[in-house]
Formats: sequence, structure tokens, C-alpha cells
Amino acid sequence: MNIATEMLIVVGGVLALVAWRRRDGSLRRGFMEAWQTARQTSVLLVIAFIIVGYVNVLLSQQWIQTWIGPTSGWRGLLVGEMIGMVLPGGPYVVFPLIAAFYRAGAGVGPAVTIITSWAMLGLLSVSFELPFMGWRFTLVRWTLGLGFPLVCGALAAALFG
Repeated sequence: MNIATEMLIVVGGVLALVAWRRRDGSLRRGFMEAWQTARQTSVLLVIAFIIVGYVNVLLSQQWIQTWIGPTSGWRGLLVGEMIGMVLPGGPYVVFPLIAAFYRAGAGVGPAVTIITSWAMLGLLSVSFELPFMGWRFTLVRWTLGLGFPLVCGALAAALFG
């Protein structure tokens, strides 16, 4: 168990205690909401773990270290930015995948670049942004955001690499 898991257990326990003390059915309703959320996300989690498993098997450690390893320099940051842009899905898919890259030898700079690029420049988000914000806004935000993941990755590599 790690600190994040322990913190979640404590927070969940405190919330369950508060719900129980209210004696208005909150404990049962909260559990039912949790069960429904778990059922909805379980398929997504299983698929994400399957993807991570295949990435671990199909992408060689040599490939990862060459293209996004600690010594890959700016090439690694640029490849990391491109990977982040095309990663599909939410955090259930992306974080286990990036963790697999990192365990296989990706450098801290490219890993930070991938995460930042996914969060800021994910191509899937453009399909949601365009209808609401329009082409001009999307283009401005996306263009201005192109350099930020590279800066974050370079700083991470310099400070922690």
C-alpha cells in the first residue's frame, strides 16, 4: 500500500462515518453511488490495463530508451509531446500507460512532457472544444500551448533527470 491509497482509505472512512452519523440513509445512498460508479468504470479500467500490458510486451525497452529515454534530449521531448497529443482516453488509460513507459526506461523529462501534452493538447479534446469555443479560440489556445509541455519536460529533465 502507498500513501495515496492510505489517504483515500482515511478520506473514505471519514465520509462514511459522517454519513452514518447523519442517520438519514446517506451511508446506504453513498455506497450505492459508489457501486454504480465502480460498475461504470470497471470496463474502462480493464481495457486500460490490457493496453498497458500490450505496450509493455510490444514496445521494447530499447525503443523507449532510444526515443524517450533520459538521454534522448530534445528529440525525446518532441516525441513525448506527440505521444501525449494522440493518447486516447482519460486518466484511467493515460497514467498507467505513462507509468509503463517510465518503468521501461523513459526519462523524467519526456514523461512529464507526455503528461503535460496529453492534458493541454490532447487531440480528442479538440472535438469537444470546437463546437463550444469555435475554431479561432481552439487554434489560439492550442498554438500557444505547443511550447508549454516542452518547457515543462526540459525543466523536469534539468532539475530531476
